[in-house]
Amino acid sequence: MAAPLDDMFSRCVDPGNASNCVEVRFIDNVKGKGLFAKKLFKKGDTIFIEQPLVCAQFLWNALYKYRACDYCLRALETAEENARRLCGLPGLSLPYPELCKVRPELHQACPHCQVMYCSSECKRAAWEQYHRVLCLGPSREDPDHPINKLQDAWRNVHYPPETSSIMLMARMVAVVKQAQDKGRWQRLFSHFCSRAANEQEEIAHKLLGEKFQGQLALLRNLLTTALYDDYLSQWFTPEGFRSLFALVGTNGQGIGTSSLSQWVHACDALELPHQQREQLDAFIDQLYKDIDKETGDFLNCEGSGLYLLQSSCNHSCVPNAEASFPDNNFLLHLSALSDIRPGEEICISYLDCCQRDRSRHSRHKILRENYLFVCSCQKCMSQMDDADVTSEDEDEGEGETEGDDMEDEMTDV
Repeated sequence: MAAPLDDMFSRCVDPGNASNCVEVRFIDNVKGKGLFAKKLFKKGDTIFIEQPLVCAQFLWNALYKYRACDYCLRALETAEENARRLCGLPGLSLPYPELCKVRPELHQACPHCQVMYCSSECKRAAWEQYHRVLCLGPSREDPDHPINKLQDAWRNVHYPPETSSIMLMARMVAVVKQAQDKGRWQRLFSHFCSRAANEQEEIAHKLLGEKFQGQLALLRNLLTTALYDDYLSQWFTPEGFRSLFALVGTNGQGIGTSSLSQWVHACDALELPHQQREQLDAFIDQLYKDIDKETGDFLNCEGSGLYLLQSSCNHSCVPNAEASFPDNNFLLHLSALSDIRPGEEICISYLDCCQRDRSRHSRHKILRENYLFVCSCQKCMSQMDDADVTSEDEDEGEGETEGDDMEDEMTDV
């Protein structure tokens, strides 16, 4: 049976009327819901474009000077500024600077706390949706402000690279607190799975086990001090907080934006004489080598968001769709990786490319700990008789080291 799309749900999605293209169906008590095609999608087609209900930049990412719009996560550095910081060369000049789409002259700060936005539209949208509650005003640098204490506690228990953020939960609370129709927003958030455990498979989320109870209690107490609201009292109970934590951990979609990446794509699209093309390609190759030496793999402004349609997509180790962020902001483009027939389920991968190449046992370990299920996709079923051993690239990191790390710190959600 297809689930109806809330009117706010529909407004999050473009192009056109999403209900003509896809539908959410309940599958069974194990899988829950799934997203299904209502029309033919050819390989490369955009299935839909979706805006998150709420999103937030990762706290470590912001601390390391990755500047992003506080509302839409658009990178605020120009491509040249971005390249100079990442490769540690303050005098670097990029060719074809006009290809950079960042417009610093349009950037605006909150007049109260100086949080930055890429445009007046984003500043207004943030103020209307959540920022009135979260604005720190002149207390932005005050370490004793409850929201700053919450953020500092998160950074101390969750080391980079992050895959979630306590501030995504804070923004969920702030959105409901500010909303005139609080019930509607609660209904929207209730669309997301928030299981802290899968009793049928006897799986518990790896961050909600006994060894993290002290850290979870600290975060819950700080969130309560900062943002408690009677209407949302159930979110601040120990069990409600665990569910909220599980919701963000299992549904948060990573968002990456980069003005440098956009500039490189624009350069790739230039029609140039052969010699100029070779020179430009050589320049870009050297730039990435310099960045790799200075910064490593962390190139993007990074955060996570809650997307209603995208979160309805189940996992497959051989996905037929993937999400990307080509607009350099929070707009998620879901594209077909292969032809998808009407009635066929649309599946994405919860694993990255490297993880998908690991053994069945390794993949299942990641999915069990982070998403609370055992995958039964076509690839996993075809490998049922494989030995239950991890991939060679994980063997060195398994055993004592992983156990010690998990005891000492809260790691990836």
